[in-house]
Order: sequence, then C-alpha cells, then structure tokens
Amino acid sequence: MFSKAVSKHQRIAPRKARLVVDLIRGKKVEDARAIVRFSTRSASETVEKALNSAVANAEHKEDHLKAESLYVSEAYVDEGPTLKRIRAGAKGMANRINKRTCHITIVLDKIKEA
Repeated sequence: MFSKAVSKHQRIAPRKARLVVDLIRGKKVEDARAIVRFSTRSASETVEKALNSAVANAEHKEDHLKAESLYVSEAYVDEGPTLKRIRAGAKGMANRINKRTCHITIVLDKIKEA
C-alpha cells in the first residue's frame, strides 16, 4: 500500500527543490518532517506541504494507519512550465528572464517489518 502526493506548478526552480527532496528520500516520515522543518533552504516550506499532504492522503486511505509506520519511498522533482519574461538589456537589446516552476512528487509506503 502506498500513498502519493503531487504538488504542481510550484514557483521555485527544480534545481533548488531537488536539494531538499534529496535529503528526505528513504527516511521515516517523522525524520523527514524534522529535516524539512529545520532546513534553511527556500524550497523546504513547499516540500513540507507536499510531505504533509502525502501523509494526510495515506491516513485517509487507511483508517488505522499512523505516520510513524510510513517512510518516503520515492521523492522526485520534475520541471514544470517556464514563465518567460523580457527585461531591457545593454545597447537597446532585450534579455530573457526564465521564471522556472516545478512539480514535486512524494510517495510514501509502509515500513516493512521482518
């Protein structure tokens, strides 16, 4: 049984979000929440919302499931659409500014007991 949450069109560069997502991949949910909460990266707030959404989805799917029995089995960031803006440049030219977006996906699974 797995639970998934996708946070689409987030206004942060995928490269920055991947730095936070790489920290929580494979960790228990409680450890991942602590890592994200105390991270100083700008994407940590967005990743925390996606993680909390995945936990809520898992608890809603199965009634007696607790967050302590889950871990982050998959976590990845895909590139979303880029907003292209123009800014005045030197010698009357125009410079392009790319405002990048990303899609954050977090998949939770039960901890396997031996």
